[in-house]
Amino acid sequence: MTGVRVLVGTRKGAFVLTADGSRRDWQVSGPHFAGWEIYHVAGSPAEPNRLYASQSSGWFGQVVQRSDDGGRTWAPQPGTFSYEGEVGPHQYYDGTPRPWSFTRVWHFEPTREDPDTVYAGVEDAALFRTTDGGASWQELPALRQHRTGPDWAPGAGGMCLHTIILDPKKADRIYAAISAAGVFRSDDAGASWRPINQGLHSEGIPDQQAEVGHCVHHVAQHPDRPDVLYMQKHWDVMRSNDSGESWTEISGNLPTDFGFPIAVHAHEPDTVYVLPITSDANHVVMDGKLRVYRSRTGGHEWEPLTAGLPQQNCYVNVLRDAMAVDTLDECGLYFGTTGGQVYASADSGDSWAPIVRDLPAVLSVEVQTLP
Repeated sequence: MTGVRVLVGTRKGAFVLTADGSRRDWQVSGPHFAGWEIYHVAGSPAEPNRLYASQSSGWFGQVVQRSDDGGRTWAPQPGTFSYEGEVGPHQYYDGTPRPWSFTRVWHFEPTREDPDTVYAGVEDAALFRTTDGGASWQELPALRQHRTGPDWAPGAGGMCLHTIILDPKKADRIYAAISAAGVFRSDDAGASWRPINQGLHSEGIPDQQAEVGHCVHHVAQHPDRPDVLYMQKHWDVMRSNDSGESWTEISGNLPTDFGFPIAVHAHEPDTVYVLPITSDANHVVMDGKLRVYRSRTGGHEWEPLTAGLPQQNCYVNVLRDAMAVDTLDECGLYFGTTGGQVYASADSGDSWAPIVRDLPAVLSVEVQTLP
């Protein structure tokens, strides 16, 4: 029977959760790398047992771990991250210059064709790639060296490249989202880039409609309709119908349009999920109620999904990489909270149940559908 593997990165280690296709009984493996921050764990679409984990600490720096057996064993990879060419300044929070400095890997994006080829988004914001399974990493420097680079500034969590989308129908098209700079697109496999932020409006920056400077939290795409992009921004849920050339707001009847994750149903390109929180000053769910919101119309009209989720005295957050979907016939949806719970829905969000509780704060959730 087809199975599911949920990969969870937390403040104090990684966890691997597995179940068969019924998604009722879950086995929990972990913590792997106990005590370390695991910003992201990702599996290869080309080889399901190939996993990559971003392991970091303030004492020992960044380590990339790789598993070739679905997370049972891991091996650190020797590759390091260093910026290519001249490293000038970017802006700090107050607008003063600050030199680029590598801190950690925020996100891995393995390619569909080759388990050894993986893109990595890092802090300070830059894009790297390995073609040898992590033995070496090379920067794609044209992004960081874009003419707007000196104007990029960190969001509250740092200046991170947190979203990488490899277009499934145009092999040379790559999207990258940076907090706080915006979304960029390459149509030549990373040799050149341009910002695609027309239609974004951001309070708190000198020009609210500036070319860059927007704090994008996450971007999602459905593989069957790759020209349509969905965005959760620092305030505002947005949609683009033209590969990012322009954006329109689709927040509609959401109780608040501030949040971090956004996801698209595996089989329904117009079904979108967000998880609103109170505000940029109060990173907890509203009114003590944990609610996922779903739109079946590509935005504007949203319904709360609450069955099985706590509806009183709940004060958690869900971070940008902590929501994912599986590709089973009845699409499953998963998210992890800063309170250490991982919730799953086997019916597209209609009902929920915790599949594990009391983990360290969850930083990322990814899902693999297994043969």
